[in-house]
Amino acid sequence: MPSSAPTAPLLPAARAHAWLPSLELCLLGALWGASYLFMRVAVPHLGAVVLVELRLALGALVLLPLLWRVRACVPARTWPKLVAIGAVNTALPALLFAWAAGQAPAGISAIASGTTVLLTAVVGALGFGERIGRRRAAALAVGFAGIAVLAGGGTEGANVAGAAAAGVAAALCYAVGIHLVRRHLSQLLPAAVAAATLGASALLALPFAVAQRPVLAAVPVGAWLSALVLGVVCTGVAYVLYYRLVARIGPGRTSTVNYVVPVFGVLWAWMWLGEPLTPTMAAAGLCVLGSVAISQRAPR
Repeated sequence: MPSSAPTAPLLPAARAHAWLPSLELCLLGALWGASYLFMRVAVPHLGAVVLVELRLALGALVLLPLLWRVRACVPARTWPKLVAIGAVNTALPALLFAWAAGQAPAGISAIASGTTVLLTAVVGALGFGERIGRRRAAALAVGFAGIAVLAGGGTEGANVAGAAAAGVAAALCYAVGIHLVRRHLSQLLPAAVAAATLGASALLALPFAVAQRPVLAAVPVGAWLSALVLGVVCTGVAYVLYYRLVARIGPGRTSTVNYVVPVFGVLWAWMWLGEPLTPTMAAAGLCVLGSVAISQRAPR
């Protein structure tokens, strides 16, 4: 029963750590935003399928100790669901983003990924009986207007429309996967689900990666390092940080990382690849982030 006693003031140690979740959210956004940079560097040399295989396998290796520790809590009957959901929620969006990285600047995919929150609402309304409401419907309109602006403002030599479409399709996969996990895998620990789906997706992609493997001697060191950081840090370590935040501050506050991922994605590409921040990208980014802010704001 809730107590009516006044809340005790924060102790000095608690005050000192009150800012830690915000710092960790920024770090998570920076890691996930950097993934578009590393994909942009590695895809031309490794190919999309091989890069995805390396990313998934390395990320699964990082999370494997978590899965091993709770292996008794993952019954055998759930593995077919883990494999199927992993294909939708992990393998396919990773492949779409990797393909987009070879078509257009990294910032394009980063901005398109911001529609995940909006598409989660659409999928929930169309497939799972959830209500959208006027406020979220308005946010959807603003967000998709931003994507339309982004796709229509191509730069010379870049398939911006194709990359934006692939990014939105990947975000749609994430949205469908979120609802499938909630409905079919909610009884499992989230970290175990992440480890299992990454590992299963890596096994699914392995035959295609072997068939499309490049000439190893022709791949520069920078591409290998990018794939390594993408898999270990931007996937494995980032997932560990994500579930740490979910456990500490809840999924609602953790979902606000969607605000900063596109920002960091564009920022890293500008800083390290020299990709320009065009007025079209700025306008589209503002629309997408603004729409996410509107959809996440609690009703009065």
